[in-house]
Amino acid sequence: MSFIEKYQTLIILLAVVVGLLLGQLEVITYFSQHLIVPALFLLFYGMFLSISLSDVRQGFTNSKFVKVSLAINFLWTPLLAWLLGAMFLSDHPYLWLGFIMLMVTPCTDWYVIFTGIAKGNVNQSLAILPINFILQLILLPVYLYIFTGVMGGIVYTDLIKSIVIVLLIPLLSANITRKLLHAKNKSDILEDKLIPFFSKTNIIFLSLAIAAMFASQGYQLLENVEILLLMIIPILLFFIINFTIGQFVGRAMYLARADIVSLNFTTLARNSPVALGIAVVAFPDQPLVALALIIGPLLELPILAVIAKVLLLMNNSKKQDLAADNKKD
Repeated sequence: MSFIEKYQTLIILLAVVVGLLLGQLEVITYFSQHLIVPALFLLFYGMFLSISLSDVRQGFTNSKFVKVSLAINFLWTPLLAWLLGAMFLSDHPYLWLGFIMLMVTPCTDWYVIFTGIAKGNVNQSLAILPINFILQLILLPVYLYIFTGVMGGIVYTDLIKSIVIVLLIPLLSANITRKLLHAKNKSDILEDKLIPFFSKTNIIFLSLAIAAMFASQGYQLLENVEILLLMIIPILLFFIINFTIGQFVGRAMYLARADIVSLNFTTLARNSPVALGIAVVAFPDQPLVALALIIGPLLELPILAVIAKVLLLMNNSKKQDLAADNKKD
């Protein structure tokens, strides 16, 4: 895990603090909102460069794993997110909205790292990545339409517009870039220069977008700090419940131990940058939505680290039991 990956959440938190401080200056508050979309375009353009749409087919090799993973991520998890929000966040609808946006977007990056740490099936985790990525982009507006009827202030045309601007245009631009470079036999530029460059700088673009967003709306957040504690319980419950379900379903389906580890992380880790990018454009006047998406990773990364440790301990305990049984025989 690189330095940036290790401290990604702290870097994002620093961007929030900087944005709040700069937002006290009226001139910065006015101009900061114009930096959000350009920063997000560069973030997602770089992210999409490393994902080829043709790779989606490779993810279906292990059909049993794929069916279970997709069912948990795209059928069960949205329902769980809505239920937890209804139980704990119903009095704060925009926190609830941010919570739903976070939980319905499976992670497409650091979950692979934790899968490797816990000695899971990293290849399977990588194979299913494009499927998760494409499905979450398609289904996110559907989930929000279904689950957020309680929030009468949502303008769905603005949501669709934000997805087009923040995701669709960078996706098309990235794929055009890939095809042009391949056609001109310059794939080395893509693989050796563009993708590594954006891989190293995506946290900068994300942090810039976050700082700009909080600079433009930071005063509202300072008036609502106390309610952020409400996010802790539903987030913890999400991880506990989905970890238990992943273990139970994986064993019931007779998946290999390494595949169960992969299943746990593909159904636990969340894709906060994608959800956050959409939120800051779709809901610029509701910073609580974005803040909910930032609190999530603050808890998520240490929880995933603990889960990786637990899975290793479970595996070691199983090996010890098998060794003891062999001695008896």
